[in-house]
Amino acid sequence: MTGAALATAGPIAALRRELARAFREAGLDTPDLDARVLIGHALGLDHAGLVVASERTLDADEHARVMAMAMRRLAGEPVARITGVKEFWGLPFALSPGVLVPRPDTETVVEAALAAIDSDGARDRALRIADIGTGSGALLLALLSELPAASGIGTDVSVAALGVAGRNAAHLGLTRRAAFVACDVAAALRGPFDLIVSNPPYVPSPDLPTLPPEVRDHDPWLALDGGGDGLAAYRAIAREAPRLLAVGGHLVVELGAGQADRVGALMAAEGLEIGSPVRIDLAGIARALHIKGRDISVNPHGRAGKKALGLSPNTH
Repeated sequence: MTGAALATAGPIAALRRELARAFREAGLDTPDLDARVLIGHALGLDHAGLVVASERTLDADEHARVMAMAMRRLAGEPVARITGVKEFWGLPFALSPGVLVPRPDTETVVEAALAAIDSDGARDRALRIADIGTGSGALLLALLSELPAASGIGTDVSVAALGVAGRNAAHLGLTRRAAFVACDVAAALRGPFDLIVSNPPYVPSPDLPTLPPEVRDHDPWLALDGGGDGLAAYRAIAREAPRLLAVGGHLVVELGAGQADRVGALMAAEGLEIGSPVRIDLAGIARALHIKGRDISVNPHGRAGKKALGLSPNTH
């Protein structure tokens, strides 16, 4: 499809069908959905609004906006990058070039974390949460939306990413319960935390050039590159977890394909215990690993359980 092929503005429904056809012929996975989302975004209409306005004829400016987005999609740019927003856990998250697009696979981490919290009691407890490598804030903010008395802090090495996370917290009305700090892994944090979550970089460095173009060309490599074997971030998290987890606390990390056993071994080497079975995503991949904090008899930081959530003394 070229701009000339759709030069004449017409009804929304006709344009939507034509875009879907073009996307399908280009081999895109979800052509009908992509067409609907892009047209709706260009016109400021939700799904219901598109149905109601299906026979309205676009004016030249509206048509141009739709076409500009369609060309970007046909060039391989993800829909979420074009619209600048992605739904995760039923919540809208603004994006920027410096953050990963939240993916449905990562919702498995939220599910595992909530199951771990539910195993200990009611969700309305005053829980303390840390999200290591928060990016857009998706994991932390999704959890806070489900845990009404919880507060949390997200870390990231990217100041730009933290700005996006802060704006998402404000948009979702969670600013009073969410804070963000720039640091490497969890260097600026002190425990105890009842729950730690992370979707760390886990792609082995040699594999980065082989990623699908929508990932390789549009997601920040800083958030993808897991070092030579893909496990560098897990090693760092495993070292930090014993001092940060509250007695009986929970750590849930997202996994790359085939990494469950190796990540579990890294955690066990730090005296941590694998908790509930690994969560499997919709593609059948072991995606979320649950680790339990040491019990009070072996946790040298057990007496920290009553300390307040916060940053290290030299962090502002």
